[in-house]
Amino acid sequence: MNTALTRRGLLGGAAAMGLGATAAVTGPPAAATTPAGHPVANGRLPARSEFVVRNAYVVSMDPVIGDLSDADVHVRGGEIVAVGRHLKTRCTQLDGSGTVVMPGLIDTHWHLWTSLYRSMSSSSPETAYFALNLRNGAKALPSDLFQGARLGLADALNTGITTVHDWSHNLISPAHVDANLHAHQEVGLRGRFSYGTRQGQPATELLNLDDVRRVKREWFDSGRLPLLKLGLAGRPPGIAPESTFRPEYDAARSLGLPVSYHVNSTRAQGALQMIAQLGAQSMLGPQTQLIHALYTSAAERAAVKESGASISISPWSELLIGYGVSPVQELATSGVLLNLSVDTLPLTGSADLWSIMRLVAGLARGQAEQEFALSTRRVLQMATLDAARGLGLGDVTGSLTPGKRADLIMVDIQDVNTAPFTDPANTLALAASPTNVDTVVVDGRILKRHGRLTALDVDQVVRETSRALKALLAR
Repeated sequence: MNTALTRRGLLGGAAAMGLGATAAVTGPPAAATTPAGHPVANGRLPARSEFVVRNAYVVSMDPVIGDLSDADVHVRGGEIVAVGRHLKTRCTQLDGSGTVVMPGLIDTHWHLWTSLYRSMSSSSPETAYFALNLRNGAKALPSDLFQGARLGLADALNTGITTVHDWSHNLISPAHVDANLHAHQEVGLRGRFSYGTRQGQPATELLNLDDVRRVKREWFDSGRLPLLKLGLAGRPPGIAPESTFRPEYDAARSLGLPVSYHVNSTRAQGALQMIAQLGAQSMLGPQTQLIHALYTSAAERAAVKESGASISISPWSELLIGYGVSPVQELATSGVLLNLSVDTLPLTGSADLWSIMRLVAGLARGQAEQEFALSTRRVLQMATLDAARGLGLGDVTGSLTPGKRADLIMVDIQDVNTAPFTDPANTLALAASPTNVDTVVVDGRILKRHGRLTALDVDQVVRETSRALKALLAR
């Protein structure tokens, strides 16, 4: 375990912030249990306060503001008020010297519940990834989804990810859904929850669309999860018949929900031209996210670009499962909106989006056989501003723009692996790692400060997750 995440460090986190009292998060108190019967941990998030980060190197990702040395970022009520030098404001001061302040990283596709059995796949035929999901998924209790999702969200927060797309594909019952959502409520990241199938669900069987409507009404329309948006994790043509994929898509759109599909992941799926089939069904558009898309035709890439759909790649998981090498250069030069994702910890072991950025830059340059094929600035944009656009959050997050919500991180640039500070984009995309993430702010709440999480007892999270996995494997 990272020494910055010890229980002693966590207990000191609130004091380290120097930002006053905490406010209860919407939901049950610490001593309560959720409807699924699992305990709710701390159950408290730091209150939003007014503060200014002083004297940092600001990488705003805003095309007008750009980068600013020795600059300040002013936050009030969860909103970015101003970015500039020598801002005149009287409020709590956070010393940003020796750090880069930038937008929080954004994951665009992650099966959070599978974090429960991190690093467990691919060591033998018995632990093949999909077989493992099926075996563990069938026996998973609602509390297992809570534990897996909470662990993944805590890991995301620690690494500097402030927005997560939870592609939840083991929703056995409404209780499983609610347990999964309680994890989001507790940890407090921004993102999207895409309602999916259960493991092993026949392709001819529709999603529980009645429960999608319930979840929208009870969790999202009611305001219980103000930082989370609802989506649908669908099954595309080539995986499911039209009698399944069409009603699911139509139901999602009638509810105003975005949809997301795994497509063209393998050579066999590429031969099916799943993306072309989506286009023929008029199912491509800004509301549609495509995942993996390793094997696409030029016509399909053009259709994606024209429609405004986005593509989310997860190059580590695509390599480790044997799909192939993510065609980063091909996708990047096609002009599609290209985003990055963690995908699943049983395969990758790590929620390190910094490593994914480094890999993406290397793959693109290697595929092009050209050092300047893909800039690190473009890679940073894939993980921030473009990712926000891909999730429909471009007006909310992804850049340090006044008026957007305050999702930002402070990255230590005076550590042994980041010093001396030279090219900002290169330092962030090629040298930085989760250990350099000093501070994480989500919607104005400081959830990590001086390397310590402020609202989660990580020892408790690890202990309860380990206990849940042991019980699951026994079943």
